[in-house]
Amino acid sequence: MNHSATDEYDVPRLTPAVQWLIAINVAIYFLQLTLVRQSDLVAALAFKSPGDLTQRPWTIVTYMFVHAGFLHLAFNMWMLWLFGPRLEQAWGQRSFSFYYLLCGLGGWLADLLIVHNGTPLLGASAAIFGVMLAYAMRWPDDELRIFPLVFVAMKVRWFVVLLAAWSLIIGVMTLEPAEGTAYMAHLGGFAIGWLYLRAASVSSLDRLRQRMSQIPDVPDEPPRAIPRTHTRSRERTTEIDEIVARSNAMASKRQSTTLSLSAKDGKQRIEQLNLVLDKISERGLASLSGDERRLLEEMSKQLRSD
Repeated sequence: MNHSATDEYDVPRLTPAVQWLIAINVAIYFLQLTLVRQSDLVAALAFKSPGDLTQRPWTIVTYMFVHAGFLHLAFNMWMLWLFGPRLEQAWGQRSFSFYYLLCGLGGWLADLLIVHNGTPLLGASAAIFGVMLAYAMRWPDDELRIFPLVFVAMKVRWFVVLLAAWSLIIGVMTLEPAEGTAYMAHLGGFAIGWLYLRAASVSSLDRLRQRMSQIPDVPDEPPRAIPRTHTRSRERTTEIDEIVARSNAMASKRQSTTLSLSAKDGKQRIEQLNLVLDKISERGLASLSGDERRLLEEMSKQLRSD
């Protein structure tokens, strides 16, 4: 995958949460193949029916760590390795883990309400699709080439759109798990991920607006002259007084002009920031130009340093 030229840090190949998630999924699949019978493990961890909400409530979480086969596991872990580390690096381990599990729960809920017919629900696809959505919303112009899925370089945004469209079309046509794939669960992960990211974006903008409204305006009044405290002898008094008066007048004029310009510049930047925030609310963060992104970063740094 080709990252954009605006990267501010080097992303490690594996971050802690991604490493643990891959390890848990691989370990459980290893148990499926070796230490216990696969049917027993699926029965213990996969979600089967609404009755599991009372009899085996843990399955609404554990279902996303059990997979139907090697290809199912390999694809999900590959996508998690490809998109997860950079997102975790930007969000932090705790926020990323919470979002991953939330999208998995969204997939479970969508499958339960729309499709579920007693077939065991298993796999991390809903959580993985939520991770891909978050990546595409934050870095939509990154390019990737995934053979054999994508033969030529494709922007992440279009890759995720194609996956969502495919899941929607197949899910609506079948309305049941097709070839062992719960497509509606994929869409549930998309939907919950989008709602969460949208709510988080609106909340962040509101907090930024509140902080901006608390910044006091720079007064336009010129500074007051400082009274002299030292007495002078009468010799050369007139000459010295003229020099001091001239110097005070020049300094007062210079400071007054600077304060006036600072006040105007501050008001202008606040107006520009409000326009940027309105644009984010209407079209999303990806719609910002380079100058608008720099303005947002500069104002955020200024607020953090205050």
